[in-house]
Amino acid sequence: MNVAQKVRNDQIDTDDLTRRLEALSRFLRVVDPYLPDGELVSAHTLVERASGRLTLSLDHTVVALAGSTGSGKSSLFNALARFKLSPVGVRRPTTGNAHAVVWGPLEPANRLLDWVGVLPRQRFVRESALDGDDEASLRGLVLLDLPDFDSIERGHQLEVDRLLGLVDQIVWVVDPQKYGDRVLHQAYLSQFATHSGVTIVVLNQADRLSPADTELVVADLTRLLGEDGLDETPVIASSAKQPGMLSELRSALEDTVANRQAALRRLAADLDVIGEELGVMIGPPAAEDEVDRTTVRQLCDSLSASAGVPGVADATAGAYRHRASAATGWPLLRGLRRLRPDPLRKLHLAEPVKTDSVSTDVVPRTSVPAADAAQKSAVGLSVRAVAARAAAPLPEVWAPALNSAARSRAADLPDALDRAVAQTDLGLEKPPMWWRAVGVLQWVLLAAAGVGLGWLILGYALAALGLPEIDGVQVGSVPLPTLLLLAGLAGGLLLWLLLRPIIEAGARRARRRAEQRLRSAITEVGRGHVVAPVRDVLNAYAQAREALGVVRSE
Repeated sequence: MNVAQKVRNDQIDTDDLTRRLEALSRFLRVVDPYLPDGELVSAHTLVERASGRLTLSLDHTVVALAGSTGSGKSSLFNALARFKLSPVGVRRPTTGNAHAVVWGPLEPANRLLDWVGVLPRQRFVRESALDGDDEASLRGLVLLDLPDFDSIERGHQLEVDRLLGLVDQIVWVVDPQKYGDRVLHQAYLSQFATHSGVTIVVLNQADRLSPADTELVVADLTRLLGEDGLDETPVIASSAKQPGMLSELRSALEDTVANRQAALRRLAADLDVIGEELGVMIGPPAAEDEVDRTTVRQLCDSLSASAGVPGVADATAGAYRHRASAATGWPLLRGLRRLRPDPLRKLHLAEPVKTDSVSTDVVPRTSVPAADAAQKSAVGLSVRAVAARAAAPLPEVWAPALNSAARSRAADLPDALDRAVAQTDLGLEKPPMWWRAVGVLQWVLLAAAGVGLGWLILGYALAALGLPEIDGVQVGSVPLPTLLLLAGLAGGLLLWLLLRPIIEAGARRARRRAEQRLRSAITEVGRGHVVAPVRDVLNAYAQAREALGVVRSE
């Protein structure tokens, strides 16, 4: 495979590249609220850089000559331009700024050079009327001579790193003495393993070697590049002092310029790198309902205890007994019953508070005892359990976001729980019909006792006054007035005693019903204040996973 074949990779589909970049932007929008900023810097930088590059001229290709001190890249730069444009000398560092030469008119390339950051005084135009069509094959090339990457000036190294992140293609210039430099391979070449389509390595100063030695050095350099992951990167032997040895490099640059694909290939390779980096943040798909019922039930148990649900349920049973006894008990004792407070009224839960979605009525606070330290601790553990359960199958980087989401509305929980308890219909709003029937029967029995008592009193009064007695009716051997009195009193008391087991069973049912309704209301609070924020993060994870799949062309 010759150099031209290696440089000429498959054409990049602009629409596909745009779709991948849009997916990366979508990924960042979704995950920005949840993942650490430091993990996303590279992705944000790529989106910003790609946006800038694609709005500039794609008819120009920015190629950088990069190398170490003494590699001869400035001499190579001048030789390709056929002018002495970049300073060459034995003293280092010579300059910390890049030089640029443009084949073709300078004006169309100025915006691109402004974006790259080349100073105006260090921009040069290669073509002139005297060249005719000699340089036409390179028209559109913007060639940069970068500072030495191993410069003793830290600012020069930073400038090299900045420019390497912006250019479309990189030509690494090495010399026969330092082509195996560890810094070059570990800090730079191996970092561009996915960029072989926009990377060329030039063995400069090859004129100092014999043809046999040149083949040996090129072979060894190719081996080192393979270890760096750059198996497909072309290696060109060249020399700035021998114009004939520049033809292969010049041909490779002409091919790059003609394809007009280097900028797109660079962005596509950068997307591949970013896709791999972001891949550690995305694992298997999250289950549709990652927070299982057991975890939600555990949360409901702790919230119910914190909200005083057992106490309210007991108060509901007590209220049932209190109200049933008041409605069905012996009328002579009902007054005493009313002197005792209703258990639910003591908690300010006598009647359910009716609200709707547009109501602005203030729900009064209940008098349910506040949660103690143990109950608050149990709620905290349950909230963390929800986050831990959701985070279990996801990469670890999502755990802090899920923990924060689960606790994001913790401060609102006490008021929300109290409001839920206050608004729950405990099932005692309408008394059972049989209460009224028994109440009427109790009054009938009391009336019968009253008639019997009145009748007896009247008989005693007539006897005391010596008046004729009223002929009494007897039932067996018992006078009717006495029977009415005894039957009314005994029947009322007996009915009340017979109803006590029924009332107790009803109280137990009322307690269970109230507890179920309260737990249902508390569960909704838990879902809204703890589970829903966690599911928002899981939804973001699912969206991010889908977007990253597009970025990685999966």
